[in-house]
Amino acid sequence: MPHACESTNFYNERMRLAALLLLLFTAVGHSAAPSVLTSGTYWDWRSVSSPDITRDGSRVVYVLGWQDKFTDANYSHLWLVSSNGQDRRPLTQGNYRDSAPAWSPDGRRIAFLSNRSGKNQIHVRWVDGSHEAVLTDIDPAPLAFSWSPDGRSIAYLARVPGKPDFSVKLEAAPAGTKWAEPASVVTRLKWRADRTPGQGLVPYGETHLFVIPADGGGSRRVTPEGYSLSGRPDWSPDSRTIVFTAQRVPQGDRELYPDDLYSVTVADGELRRLTTAAGPEGDARISPDGRRVAFLGFVDKGNASHTTHLYVQDLGGAAELRQELARALDRNISSARWRADGRALYGIVEDQGKAHLYEFTLDGGARQLTEGNVRWVTGYAADSGFALSHNGVAVMGHSAPNAPRDLAAVSIAEPGRMTMLTDVNRGVLDSRTLGDVEEIRYKSFDGRIMQGWIIKPPGFDSTKKYPMILDIHGGPHAMYGVEFNWQMQVHAARGFVVLYTNPRGSTGYGEEFGNVIHGKYPGDDYQDLMAGVDALIAKGYVDPARLFITGGSGGGILAAWIVTQTDRFRAAVSQYPVINWITQGGSSDIPLVTHRWMKSTPWENPQQYLSRSPLSFADKVKTPTMLLTGEEDWRTPIAQTEEFYVALKTRGVDTAMIRFPKEPHGVRGAFPSHWVAKVEYILGWFEHHGAQAVK
Repeated sequence: MPHACESTNFYNERMRLAALLLLLFTAVGHSAAPSVLTSGTYWDWRSVSSPDITRDGSRVVYVLGWQDKFTDANYSHLWLVSSNGQDRRPLTQGNYRDSAPAWSPDGRRIAFLSNRSGKNQIHVRWVDGSHEAVLTDIDPAPLAFSWSPDGRSIAYLARVPGKPDFSVKLEAAPAGTKWAEPASVVTRLKWRADRTPGQGLVPYGETHLFVIPADGGGSRRVTPEGYSLSGRPDWSPDSRTIVFTAQRVPQGDRELYPDDLYSVTVADGELRRLTTAAGPEGDARISPDGRRVAFLGFVDKGNASHTTHLYVQDLGGAAELRQELARALDRNISSARWRADGRALYGIVEDQGKAHLYEFTLDGGARQLTEGNVRWVTGYAADSGFALSHNGVAVMGHSAPNAPRDLAAVSIAEPGRMTMLTDVNRGVLDSRTLGDVEEIRYKSFDGRIMQGWIIKPPGFDSTKKYPMILDIHGGPHAMYGVEFNWQMQVHAARGFVVLYTNPRGSTGYGEEFGNVIHGKYPGDDYQDLMAGVDALIAKGYVDPARLFITGGSGGGILAAWIVTQTDRFRAAVSQYPVINWITQGGSSDIPLVTHRWMKSTPWENPQQYLSRSPLSFADKVKTPTMLLTGEEDWRTPIAQTEEFYVALKTRGVDTAMIRFPKEPHGVRGAFPSHWVAKVEYILGWFEHHGAQAVK
């Protein structure tokens, strides 16, 4: 028998050898298996948005967004970069939210919104670093703003508090006592808004236009009572007139599209209405010569979905003489900007999952400038912004299937060449393998051709059978596209084939395609989605016994609807859905939209509402279904989720309800940890219901 000391040494040697072998095999395993995106990479993920470029096209300022794991908060800073991609550096820092940067006309200062003074205000920073000034100190906080062309003033919007139409005189709390929070008085139809903390109560008052000296001083209101403004104000070249979007008060409270364009003379407050057509008008831009105004909008035809058009009219002319540019282009136009000579405009057009830069001439012509399988500026539930210098340098967000959104500079004279200005997620992606993305076209039940995309797991093997996730977009009048999708890549990295499509009702395919579901939502879009699943299964690498489904908002409605129509899916996650159109119309922040989509009110035609509500068919559900919603979601309030949860639980269906405190619609506003958790809850539900092994 060995000596105790020898035995101990022998044991220690064996443990050291075992540890070395474990390290060796671990290293081999890590080198063999690719590193992939996980939900935890969200903490290291960065976003870029809101670029602005100097008039001479030399320098760009933009917003870099990030998440802080220690404070569980979202922050954003301003960064500078030359338009050739060089000299990138931070302009601001710290745990603050800086946004909406705008160069002064002389390129020496940048105005921006920030909470670094304790509340969100307009700041002005000298680019040479000499100093920074807080221009406003108001409550409620200022909203959109713009520089005057002479650089002497800044125009901004801010709410002026008001009172409800009805009130009573109540006894005040005696000195030294503490009474409960008082009751809220609501007398308006549009009384609630998502992303408003608490119960979503919109404060009473009107939003007005103010002008303040850019060097500091007191501000002056220039719009009269009876109007409430929205969007960005735009100055005339002589700095004397401002054009803006506004609605009349109180008439606009009961109108679906109450906005029109107005102009005001800064010196004397003379107000003039520029547009009178039914339908919204916004994003106004005055021409370089000050004679015309371009704007986006549409004439309301009573549709659920309208194509957004580009219009031009004389700034001093009759409203009915407005001219529609690119009349034959049946696609949404956004972010229109004038060419420096005033003879054309540039804007972004969405088409079949892509978005490109176009030139629009005043004679009605339209010409696509950029090419490729990319999506410029726009994105699903996102817009990165578009800026144009006087010498024709455009700065825009750019994304492709395997390229997250970054900023790029494009010369209008040579649109085929671009200079990447940022690469903010290179550190996350350099060591990780992404899933390959493939476009799919397929026929639906009535012969219509549908478009979608497939993300395959990293290390994909076509001889194996994979579980599948069908991901449905919201809106429903929105568009999935060719841009990079972090969440779907995380799903693919967990071993799923991911399918996402644009069923009827989506934008990017013309106004008729978007309105097929008007009054019939959900409806035939369900069949479009099922045809996509069938087309994917036919490729041979998806296991038809392991199909899963999810979607948010409009996609959440469809996910809930689909489990009432079929039990082919192994499990479902319905994110922030509408379950009961009758209660949705009375409790959400978009009652008039609901009435338009249903082509009636619930008291006029309750059967119309019931026939399109997943709750009406809850007795058909067999699929294990998770429901997931923010507790401060006022677009599709959590009561919708609760109704379906109770119905399914009562019937004994395997179900769970995930509630995120203080989160608005989309669970994407309050805390980054909630976004990470949302991804894990979705994947965890599917894995719990048999998605684990690849066969």
